[in-house]
Amino acid sequence: MKLSTITSHLSRHSFSLVHFGRLRVPLSGLLPSLVSRLSSLVCILSSLVFTLSSISYAEAPRVVPSILDSVPHEASHFTQGLSFDGKEMIETTGLYGKSGLYRRTLEGKILDSARIEERYFGEGSVVLGDEIYYLTWKSHKAFIYSRKPFKYKGEFRIPTEGWGLTLWQDQLLMSNGTDELLQIAPGGFAVSGNIKVRDGRYSIKLLNELEVVGNTLYANIWQTDLIAEIELPSGKVLRYIDFSKKAGEIRERFPGVDVLNGIAYDGKDFWITGKLWPQIYKVKF
Repeated sequence: MKLSTITSHLSRHSFSLVHFGRLRVPLSGLLPSLVSRLSSLVCILSSLVFTLSSISYAEAPRVVPSILDSVPHEASHFTQGLSFDGKEMIETTGLYGKSGLYRRTLEGKILDSARIEERYFGEGSVVLGDEIYYLTWKSHKAFIYSRKPFKYKGEFRIPTEGWGLTLWQDQLLMSNGTDELLQIAPGGFAVSGNIKVRDGRYSIKLLNELEVVGNTLYANIWQTDLIAEIELPSGKVLRYIDFSKKAGEIRERFPGVDVLNGIAYDGKDFWITGKLWPQIYKVKF
């Protein structure tokens, strides 16, 4: 889970800022709240350590993608969802007060945008027919927008936190930070099933942004530079796409960037990026 998770990533501008969950907050403001959050923090860090250690001993192989090209990406976008709508990209972003929905070209031109209220932390999204579904993190709520142009149409309740969202066999497939993917039927938005993700005897948690190609799911694993390639409906991890070498180079050049997140498929190649990254990379797995 992401709730109240502290990472060690510090702002390049000031050591008085740290990441708290998905937020950067002043260190001075953390002290009063830390005491009440310690028990939750221990559980969350234990989950994170278990997930990362299970990946270290994973059975599935790792492959390094080939980078074919790159295009500019708004370095202010805390990317949570990324997908193609024809030749254009749909991107949703996070952070309280900065969450929004964007239609963009590969050249970086913003064609349409919509912001959600400051009290919501935006997450993943997916295009379905003439609508776009846009998750929020902790509010147990997802928004519905018209696909073109963006216009708010409604909302629906989700039973857990929302992380990533994609479409598989006419149903929404949602991640929530656990090893379980929820299948949600459009229309009534009831949970119709779930898929547990495994690599051998290990549960793979912290699944984040999602993209489906046929019966294969690609999922960012939060706080890693790995993308899990998952067989559907079994939930078996087939392999890991390891972007750590390039991600390390990006962090050296741009110390303010956040984690790898964002997977889109254009019908031939994949495009991946990260939160606050200055580029989107065209890759072949």
